[in-house]
Amino acid sequence: MKNKEKIFVNIVSNAIIVVIILIVVLFAFSESATNVFRPQESPIYNGDKNSNMVSLMFNVYQGNEEVKEILEILNRNNLKCTFFVGGVWVKNNPEVFFGIVARGHEIGNHGYNHKNHSTLSDADDLKEISSTHELVLDLTGIKMRLFAPPSGDYDKQNLKNAASLDYATILWSKDTIDWRDQNADLIVQRATKNLAGGDLVLMHPTPATVDALQRIIDYCVSNGLSIVTV
Repeated sequence: MKNKEKIFVNIVSNAIIVVIILIVVLFAFSESATNVFRPQESPIYNGDKNSNMVSLMFNVYQGNEEVKEILEILNRNNLKCTFFVGGVWVKNNPEVFFGIVARGHEIGNHGYNHKNHSTLSDADDLKEISSTHELVLDLTGIKMRLFAPPSGDYDKQNLKNAASLDYATILWSKDTIDWRDQNADLIVQRATKNLAGGDLVLMHPTPATVDALQRIIDYCVSNGLSIVTV
């Protein structure tokens, strides 16, 4: 009987140890998985490189007619993209902004006045982000969680402030530089050259971008890439 009792105790003990190990591993995994989606004090340049997904991102401070044309193209292709909006633009152009929201596109924060955030005081930096957040929240109920610093300009304080407001800071892996170079062929080339899963493609609402957009979409489709929000 004593041997049987010993065996039973050993089995129970080992089972308890295994259960404890499993709990620790699962907890660690869940913490790790959650951290991926938590705002971090470092910018994000890519999505999942092991996927076939790419994101087209539009930073908006102007180009109302072009925004409308972009929305029509995306609608015809049944696509949803990410629009990073400037607060002052939202305030002055609510109808166009609501058009983006009504189409179900993702809305991100692009600061309020398109300032270089690395040059701002701590308080002004926070205000640029929070003012846009509060404006969009009041108008739509949307709690934005993605921040794209104007001109890609940031510093450690800006990253820290964005994270404190529950934002992930988003940059890009493909820059079309369409705001400067009004050439549709060049925009298509910059957007699609070596385009691969996880790429974040930066664009703006310009006439040349409108001309280039369908070709960029067609390239993605023909190469097995899915266009998704950030």
